Amino acid sequence: MEFLQGILPVLRLYLIGVKVLLYQLFNSPFTLSVLPKQNGRVAIVTGGARGMGYETVRRLTSLGMHVIIASNHDNEGLAAVKRISEERNDAQVEFEHLDLASLKSVRQFVNRFKQRGLPLHVLVNNAAVMLVPESTTEEGLEQHFGINYLGHFLLTSLLLDTLKRSGQHDSCSRVVTVSSSAHHMGHLKRRQSYSPHAAYAHSKLALVLFTYRLQHQLTAGGFPVTANAVDPGMVDTALYRHLCSPTQLAKRLVARLLFWTPAQGASTAIFGAAAPELEGVGGCYLHNGRRACSSGESYDEALQADLWTQSCRLAGLLPEPRRAD
Repeated sequence: MEFLQGILPVLRLYLIGVKVLLYQLFNSPFTLSVLPKQNGRVAIVTGGARGMGYETVRRLTSLGMHVIIASNHDNEGLAAVKRISEERNDAQVEFEHLDLASLKSVRQFVNRFKQRGLPLHVLVNNAAVMLVPESTTEEGLEQHFGINYLGHFLLTSLLLDTLKRSGQHDSCSRVVTVSSSAHHMGHLKRRQSYSPHAAYAHSKLALVLFTYRLQHQLTAGGFPVTANAVDPGMVDTALYRHLCSPTQLAKRLVARLLFWTPAQGASTAIFGAAAPELEGVGGCYLHNGRRACSSGESYDEALQADLWTQSCRLAGLLPEPRRAD
């Protein structure tokens, strides 16, 4: 029985992966159309030092956005700033340290940002870990849940007042949160023995639930901010580095043919951040440049509200954001 409990999450996740790869075999990756200039707008991209995050930063800076790379990989972050600045001498890009495994670091990052008095028009919650060995964050939370979800929950919550002030009703601020098709096997209601495959899926489901609940509250308050979740597909990035050796070999062989490149994977997040078609549109699950259905569990409004309440408790926040006067 213990063996089955350990192997079932692996099989489920890999089955989802096969389905995604079959989709990518028969469908071309989304190609961004010409996007309008974003001069004067400010964005924060977590995990923007490499992979899809880096490609997101590159494209947003090319549109004229002032982009802050938020990452705990300081050397890579500074190198990313240098590369982008060399590509475009007018690029407004910088690096700030952020460790999502530490809620203290999240608060420090937000305090430094707010002290500068900058507006914030786009927040891309992109950073993630996958299949890491069982371990905990600074606060003692399971790593996938703490880094992928709760760190972003706190970051978004603390920046929400700035996003609200920066948005206008004909030019909303946007929260774009990168989830995964793996969320389809996530189940926050079930308790089971630790599996990195299940833990990753649970964290990605939590991000979708959070996005829908956030949009519900933004709509109820009449705030000029939208929140959407993004599924980038299977993308050839360093996220897969914790796969076991035989799976790593298979992944390298398959990736050349069926995985999307980081630039292709980032296209839907960029679409969510800047496309005029999504002006004022929130509460969507976006895949390959179009709206898609997320898992049935993700639409459970009671589960969304319960997760929000529990997340506020874990992060030391009030359970509901303040409404407009």
